[in-house]
Amino acid sequence: MTTDTLNDLAAHQQVAPVETLKMTARGVNVFYGAKQAINNVSIDVTQENVTAFIGPSGCGKSTFLRTLNRMNDTVSSARVEGEITLDGENIYAASMDVVQLRARVGMVFQKPNPFPKSIYENVAYGPRIHGLASAKNDMDRIVEQSLRRAGLWDEVKDRLTDSGTALSGGQQQRLCIARAIAVDPEVILMDEPCSALDPIATAKIEELIHELRGRYAIVIVTHNMQQAARVSQRTAFFHLGTLVEYGDTSDIFTNPRETRTKDYITGRYG
Repeated sequence: MTTDTLNDLAAHQQVAPVETLKMTARGVNVFYGAKQAINNVSIDVTQENVTAFIGPSGCGKSTFLRTLNRMNDTVSSARVEGEITLDGENIYAASMDVVQLRARVGMVFQKPNPFPKSIYENVAYGPRIHGLASAKNDMDRIVEQSLRRAGLWDEVKDRLTDSGTALSGGQQQRLCIARAIAVDPEVILMDEPCSALDPIATAKIEELIHELRGRYAIVIVTHNMQQAARVSQRTAFFHLGTLVEYGDTSDIFTNPRETRTKDYITGRYG
């Protein structure tokens, strides 16, 4: 076969986009005391995609999310087995600096939780403790850039000295996203970030997730299946602490392989 023929064949073939593996989990089990909350979960998180975790309440999706930046370390009875890597490095290794890990893998919680400080200081807090700005001009730039990326700058630029807690719920959540972005993370974990918000604020957060996609690897836990379908490219369905199915969001919602997934998607339980 000639080179020209090979080139013609290659030109007509659909080339799948290359995806960058950011985090991996292999055989992860989580225990709270004697109770097992997560059972043998393995999953890959890629840079280019938003990954959604769905499933009924109490199925383990938030517990598993918290293993990705060792937030479960804060629970004395929690024990994690298996391997989780960030860029190939085991995040549970003794040599891993947990403070640095949580800067690299930021988290946005279900309820907006701005610090009782000014809007400016909320965003500046992380860069300050991590030594990311050597002068006030540098900090000003980081704060503005983070608020812009969080879609909040135009709304707050004239009141940066106001308290972050004086903002509306949706603005507070975007401030928390700006705070996470400010330390230049590689991964952002979002644990039901819209569950406490009204539909308009929710739409703004979803739009923001679209804008941040690719710049950061994003993992979102949501109880809202329509939201998962709107914002994610990969979906993982959890049930009773087990990862039942993981794949392209379009496949999970239109052609699930597992009966349990189909039953949940069609509303037979949940």
